[in-house]
Amino acid sequence: MQQGDITIKGIRHGLLIGMGEGPWPQQMAALEERLVTGAAFFQGGRAALDIGDRSLGVEAIEQVGALLEQYEVELWALLGSCDETALAAARHGLAINLELGDRLERLDEISSSDGQAEGGTLLVDRTLRSGQKVHHSGHVVVLGDVNSGAEVIAGGHIVVWGRLRGFAHAGVMGDESAVVCALELSPTQLRIAKYFSRSPDEKQGNPEPEKALIKDNHIEAVPWHQQ
Repeated sequence: MQQGDITIKGIRHGLLIGMGEGPWPQQMAALEERLVTGAAFFQGGRAALDIGDRSLGVEAIEQVGALLEQYEVELWALLGSCDETALAAARHGLAINLELGDRLERLDEISSSDGQAEGGTLLVDRTLRSGQKVHHSGHVVVLGDVNSGAEVIAGGHIVVWGRLRGFAHAGVMGDESAVVCALELSPTQLRIAKYFSRSPDEKQGNPEPEKALIKDNHIEAVPWHQQ
C-alpha cells in the first residue's frame, strides 16, 4: 500500500484530505494507514475530504466519517464533481464546497492561527507558553522559546530559535529524516516519527545549539553545526 496515494494539506478550515485513484476499499485502507501513522497530528482536527469524480452514497460517506471519528477527526465537508455524491453529502449535513473553491487557491497561505505558512513551512514569531499547541503538516520554525507544557507537532522538521523545553514531535507522519533543532535542546519529551526520547534531568556545562535526528534506530542529539 502506497501512502502517497493520499494527500493531506493544511487549509484555513483545518485539513484537506485528497483520496487517491483506485478501488474505494483500497483508498480507505490507505487513509486508515495515514491516520494510524499520524494519530497525534490528526487528533482533535477537522477535515474536508476531496474524492474527485467518485460517486459515493450515504453508506460510504458514513463509513469514512466513522473512520475519521475513530481518530478524533471531524468530517465537515465532502468535495467532488459527481452530483450524486454532492446530494448525498448535503443530505448527510456536510458542506460540498470551500466557499465556492476560492480557498483551494490559497491552501498554504495560512494553516494555523499561531503563525504564517509559506511553502509548507509555518513560522511562529513568538514564544509558546504552557498549554499552547502548534500542529502543522509541514515544517515549523519558532522564533522564540517553547516553554514546558507547550507542544509543537510537525509533519517535517522543527526549528526553535530559542530554548525548547516543551514537547516536540517532528516527522509525525512517519518521516524518519526529520530533525529537531534548538539553541537549547531540553525538551520534556522529544519524538521523531515513531522514536522518542527524554532529556536528562540536568545537562552539564553550558548549553549549545543542538540537532536531534534518528541514527541507528534511536534519537541522537549532535551539535547543530555537525553534518
